[in-house]
Amino acid sequence: MDRKEMKKLCIRTAKIAVGSSAAIYVAEALNLEYAAAAGSIALLTIVTTKWETLKLSVLRVLTFLAAVALAWVTFVHISSEWTAYGVFIFIMVLLSELVGLKATISVNAVIGTHFLTTMDFGMKFIRNEFLLVLIGISVAIILNLYHDNHNQKKDLIRNMRWTEQQLQMILREMASYLFCQEMERNVWDDICNLEKQLHGFISDAYEYQNNTFQSHPGYYIDYFEMRMKQCNVLHNLHYEMKKIRTMPVQAEIIAQYILYLVDYVIEINIPQPQIERLNQIFREMEQEPLPVSRAEFESRAMLYHILMDLEEFLVFKKRFVNELDEGKLKRYWN
Repeated sequence: MDRKEMKKLCIRTAKIAVGSSAAIYVAEALNLEYAAAAGSIALLTIVTTKWETLKLSVLRVLTFLAAVALAWVTFVHISSEWTAYGVFIFIMVLLSELVGLKATISVNAVIGTHFLTTMDFGMKFIRNEFLLVLIGISVAIILNLYHDNHNQKKDLIRNMRWTEQQLQMILREMASYLFCQEMERNVWDDICNLEKQLHGFISDAYEYQNNTFQSHPGYYIDYFEMRMKQCNVLHNLHYEMKKIRTMPVQAEIIAQYILYLVDYVIEINIPQPQIERLNQIFREMEQEPLPVSRAEFESRAMLYHILMDLEEFLVFKKRFVNELDEGKLKRYWN
């Protein structure tokens, strides 16, 4: 576990510990029965993001009355406690799974044990249980309002720059290969490492989106997913290059284009000029004399596939740019 992950873990566990203790304190101050349950509810509600906590809190409230009604039906009408609780849990879990409310099961099960123990379905005790739920989720919401969004955004931007540098480095190495120069790095390992890192960056971008109330937070998700698609294209490029047995003279033209392209593998760039220049290379290669040997034919065919991969590489960036609305352009590209 790296330093950043350790910091996130410490903050999350601190929230859970403080929130659980605070919820119990408030419940005891209000002289509520089963005050400790408020701590458990807070613990179960504090999750990694603000939006998840808010959504879960609303579901806790909405399903509370249903759980109380189900407890009354089963506990009052079934004399055996263990049988009644088994039926209660069976129905509650079944319904929760069917309607997609699995996250509410744990808290409603705790509330159910209180009704099973007291067999009190009066308004005073129902109010007691509702306040336990309300205190637990309120503390969770308040604590989850704190999130280090500023530093997380800085990390995302830093990761964007790192991703661009890695793509540029990999493309330079591929150009060197087409120039028949010795490659200084293991490009395959670099591509695999970039792909692995991008998975983490996408996860961080989703976490940032779910922890901010600002507009257009999904920009970072779209950006890293676009780079992931480009990384997959590099896999194909590398594979195609390794299949070339003898390097045709046209390979230098493609290598020069790749070196030209490197400077434009940046966030703020509309790739239309690079696409137009690539199309010009396509047209020029169509005017080249036909290959005279099988080996030359196969190598030229590989070069054509490389050009198509480069086109796909640019198309992914073009689609990303086309999907940016005016708000995102103003906020991120101003």
